[in-house]
Amino acid sequence: MSILGKIFTWWNGATIGTSLFTMRRGEKVGTDAAGNTYYRAKNKRENTIGSYIGDERRWVIYEGNNDASNVPAEWHGWLHGAFDDVPESNLPPPRIWEADYSPNATGTDTAYLPQGALQRGGKAAPARGAYEAWTPDA
Repeated sequence: MSILGKIFTWWNGATIGTSLFTMRRGEKVGTDAAGNTYYRAKNKRENTIGSYIGDERRWVIYEGNNDASNVPAEWHGWLHGAFDDVPESNLPPPRIWEADYSPNATGTDTAYLPQGALQRGGKAAPARGAYEAWTPDA
C-alpha cells in the first residue's frame, strides 16, 4: 500500500500511527493461519509503589481488510485477556468433528446467496405445500 493509503485509510491494514506504535512499543507474539499478526506492549507501566497499572495492551494487525471476524476464537480470547500465554499453549487438541475456522463472508463474493436473492436474479421458487389461504367465510 502506498504511503498516502496508509495515511488516509484505516480499513486496509495498519495506519501510520499504529505502525509507529507497533515499531516503538510492540512485541510480536504470534501469527494465525490467516496471516494476522498479534502484538503486546513490551513493558508494563509501573506506578510509584512498584505495582502494575492496568492490564497489558494487546492488538492485532490484520492481513488484508480490517475485519474483526478474521480473528479466530483462540486469538480473540488472548486479545481480551482470557489467558496470558499465546493460544497454542492453552488450547486442547482439535476434535475430529470441529470445522476449520472461516471468517464472516457477508458482503463478499463467497457469501451464501439463497435462490431468490437479487444477486442471483431475484426469482424465488413458487411456494408449494399445505398452504391454504384464509377466507372470512370459512
